[in-house]
Amino acid sequence: MKSTQQSTHIATGLFSFIAIVFILYVLKPFIIPLFVAIILSVMIFPVQKYMEKKWRCNRLLATTVSLFLLMFSVVVLAFLIFNQMSVFVDKSDTYVEKISQLYYKSMLYFETNFGFKENNLISRNDLKIENIIKDNFDQITNLISQSGSLLGNLVVIPIYIFFFLYYRVFFRTFVYKLFRSQSKSKINVILRKIYHVQQNYLSGLTKVILIVGLMNSVGLLLLGIENAFFFGFFAAFLLLIPYIGIIIGSILPALFALATKDSIWYSVGVIGIFWFIQFLEGNFITPKITGSKVSINAFIAITSLLLFSMLWGTAGMILALPITATLKILFDHIPGFEAYGFLIGEPVDKHLKDRGMLRLKLWKKIRMEKAALNS
Repeated sequence: MKSTQQSTHIATGLFSFIAIVFILYVLKPFIIPLFVAIILSVMIFPVQKYMEKKWRCNRLLATTVSLFLLMFSVVVLAFLIFNQMSVFVDKSDTYVEKISQLYYKSMLYFETNFGFKENNLISRNDLKIENIIKDNFDQITNLISQSGSLLGNLVVIPIYIFFFLYYRVFFRTFVYKLFRSQSKSKINVILRKIYHVQQNYLSGLTKVILIVGLMNSVGLLLLGIENAFFFGFFAAFLLLIPYIGIIIGSILPALFALATKDSIWYSVGVIGIFWFIQFLEGNFITPKITGSKVSINAFIAITSLLLFSMLWGTAGMILALPITATLKILFDHIPGFEAYGFLIGEPVDKHLKDRGMLRLKLWKKIRMEKAALNS
């Protein structure tokens, strides 16, 4: 009877998990803008709170001004990026010509020294923009359709942000009524922890982006790469995609160095500098700044990135860590789910020590105590 109940419980849990994943996948166009709006609301809430308390602004004015500042910052950032990218597009023919020349020189070298043939490799005509567009028409059409969806999100996300900020007390009261069996003080603790973990993640990520952006830019300046600050901060901004973002960001300056410099070693130098900075960022900068405020172990972080990327694509990779950190807090406070919260969190020292060494130390300690008693 007991085994039957356990089997039923496992089957119910598995079915619920599959149903939740299915719903998250189907409702992707609705859920992603909603989650992005929540995170951005947490980011600008201190501005609204400051205006309400220090400047004595009413909530409507404070919400409107905070949202305007956020949108203005996004528009300025987008303008700078697209303005710089347009310069590269205007000179794309020159860059393609230079890269194709390096390509043919490399092929000639390999053909002369190793007997490789060029028959099935890329030709100069394949690198032309019109041929790239022709061969990738379906992908470009898909990109245009996604751009329409993006424009729709740019409209709906600010609306979500406005109501999250303006109706925040109303939504808190809704949570109280939804979990009526729980005390308000316990719900407030959970909500406060979720807010602080998101705020710490965002503020820490901002600091890391600034530091890494400066380091990238200095490294590119030392190599003599043009537009060093654009490339440096563009790669740093891609830290929004943990672990692999800065690797993606290094490709563009490496190709630019390949197209504008006389030696391939400049491109190799760019990749080497970005790899070194990524090593510093992952092992020293981010742990030092973020610390244990977003306590997710590396295994769960990587796993969540893979799972959310499969579920929601690039947007899932950006949202993976904030959502996982929130789940940890919820699991820690929901009876029966504490084990999952423990699995997400950082292991303590005793979980990382070798048990064989612990037994050896304990055995030595017992021998020393026995020797002391005998003496």
